[in-house]
Amino acid sequence: MYTRRNFAVTPRTIGGFFEDVMNNGWNQLNEEVSSFTVPVNIQETDKSYELHLVAPGLKKEDFNLNVDRNILQISAEQKTEQTEEKAEKWIRSEYRMKSFKRIFTLNEKIDASKIAAKYADGILVVSLPKKEPIEPTTHQVQVN
Repeated sequence: MYTRRNFAVTPRTIGGFFEDVMNNGWNQLNEEVSSFTVPVNIQETDKSYELHLVAPGLKKEDFNLNVDRNILQISAEQKTEQTEEKAEKWIRSEYRMKSFKRIFTLNEKIDASKIAAKYADGILVVSLPKKEPIEPTTHQVQVN
């Protein structure tokens, strides 16, 4: 696990500082980073809201979108493929499984049955169509 160190308190030589960071701090930090939070932009158009999630390096098969009542959950998981035999000699491999989960609450203006998603160039675009406005109906009520 990565632990913060106060380098100002412990006097070190520059070589010792870099050796400590390279052998302890950064390696441990990199080993534990397996999930990440994807940034999202939300755009409103006349007919829909659009979520733009930046998620490069994934395939469209890696994504899972689920709507339950008024909750939209967007997640992805990419596993690193392990091969039995490695012909190449890797000195270091930092590619890891990437996963994320984002949850959005949908309001009554969204037509959840028509949500669509498209993934291209590292951007997942989720379209949340607005419901057609219901015009209030007027009619005459007879008193009996």
